[in-house]
Amino acid sequence: MSRLLARTGYDQQQTAGALVDAWDQAVPAVFRRASQPGLVKRGVLEVFVSHSALVQEMGFYKREILAKLTASVPGEGITDIRCRVLADAGRSTPTNDRGP
Repeated sequence: MSRLLARTGYDQQQTAGALVDAWDQAVPAVFRRASQPGLVKRGVLEVFVSHSALVQEMGFYKREILAKLTASVPGEGITDIRCRVLADAGRSTPTNDRGP
């Protein structure tokens, strides 16, 4: 069964969904509509934010966010966060359409 899930990519979709949910729970409200998690590569979570000011502001919350993500999705092995600016960040994920 696990090979079938891996072959179809379904396991990656579940992992990505869990990471998005964990991200929404870990970040302060100001980041929820303006950011989205990307892939985890070598323990580094790539995060897309909608403008450059959020890159700097994210630095103030980095330790807190990392601690929450590590507790929520320990299997991801996240040890660091790197931010990149993407104008549409946070707008395309359905979980970010929640109210305030």
